[in-house]
Amino acid sequence: MSGAVLSTQDVVREFGGGRRWFGTPRPQVRAVDGVSLAVPRGRTLGIVGESGCGKSTLARMMVGLLLPSSGAIEIDGASVAELARTDRKALHRKVQMVFQDPLGSLNPRKTVQQILEAPLRALHGMERAARRERVAELMSLVSLRAEFAERYPHEFSGGQSQRIGIARALAANPEVIVLDEPVSALDVSVQAQVLMLLADLQARLGLTYVFISHDLAVVETISDEVAMMYFGKVVERGPRARIFADPQHEYTKLLLASIPGARQKT
Repeated sequence: MSGAVLSTQDVVREFGGGRRWFGTPRPQVRAVDGVSLAVPRGRTLGIVGESGCGKSTLARMMVGLLLPSSGAIEIDGASVAELARTDRKALHRKVQMVFQDPLGSLNPRKTVQQILEAPLRALHGMERAARRERVAELMSLVSLRAEFAERYPHEFSGGQSQRIGIARALAANPEVIVLDEPVSALDVSVQAQVLMLLADLQARLGLTYVFISHDLAVVETISDEVAMMYFGKVVERGPRARIFADPQHEYTKLLLASIPGARQKT
């Protein structure tokens, strides 16, 4: 799609199918069903839906952890599926992911210094001195003290751990970051701090975000465009202001009506 740094074209992902070892058919589930989206550079697409709607499956396809059953995903004109098969380093330099569980996504046996140095060495071939300097810069970018890099993940709070997860994604110097429920495990006050950090990083570094969430209030805070997913399909998408002020699809209206104090169209 013209002008988009990340795009999906009629993406489908199916699970199951075939037959079990004793011959009975295995049910086939279409987790993502014909999704086409585009994200302009430097913008945030919020993808919203209930658990099981396919949004996390779509996120994993965007970063090459899963391959589509059909359709195409491109970043800057390069096929994610092709890069996932042939050049994972190039893929990881283009797109990174921040996961829902900040502590669970970090290796408990390694210090933060080691965690952040790993992509600098593997993806950019940095020498030790340059790596240490860059780790200090990354810690500063996510508002953590440089000396904290010598600690282990269990020594941090949930909010601090998620900042480290964001720093690890930034270490690859990606064009796109896919954030899968990045604040759902955090207290509300900490959520606000992390969302402010993400907005600041986007403004400073020109990052493009895909923000996956079930929380409409969070999505309204951070997104420029919103896509609503329901049973694997995108049932409505558009600018954030329009989606929240004038929803068109019944599912969108239902979700908005479930928010305490939600605005009602008159």
